[in-house]
Amino acid sequence: MQKQSEFKEKVLDLRRVTRVVAGGKRLRFRATVIIGNEKGSIGIGIGKGLDVAQAVAKAKASAMKNIIAVKLKGKTIPYDVDAKFSAAKVIIKPARSGHGLKAGGAVRTILLLTGIRDATAKCLSGTKNKLTNAAATIEALKKIKN
Repeated sequence: MQKQSEFKEKVLDLRRVTRVVAGGKRLRFRATVIIGNEKGSIGIGIGKGLDVAQAVAKAKASAMKNIIAVKLKGKTIPYDVDAKFSAAKVIIKPARSGHGLKAGGAVRTILLLTGIRDATAKCLSGTKNKLTNAAATIEALKKIKN
């Protein structure tokens, strides 16, 4: 019997990717998985595989290797943070208790799995790519010092 992991996982993005080779195209799947324990730990991973299940398993293993710890102040963050990754720019601001989480897309998923329940976030980027927005959010959370 396997031990139940304390981490919750969410598939953020799933894409079909092809590679052109002599004789045709090779089809694979790319999965982006977010894992978090809702207590301040979060990880993001990417995996490719011949089928969806294999890609998700590889992405989860990759996410387990990339876990970071985030210092929380109750159910929010201590101060404003912003970060840029590739074309994505994200701003995260703390909010008082009971305000709720005002964020969308990949940013919302990451903040929920981190355990942040009261915050406001905004993507100020020219991209709608979930992977780059997620990476920018992780970079912003890394800036929070203990």
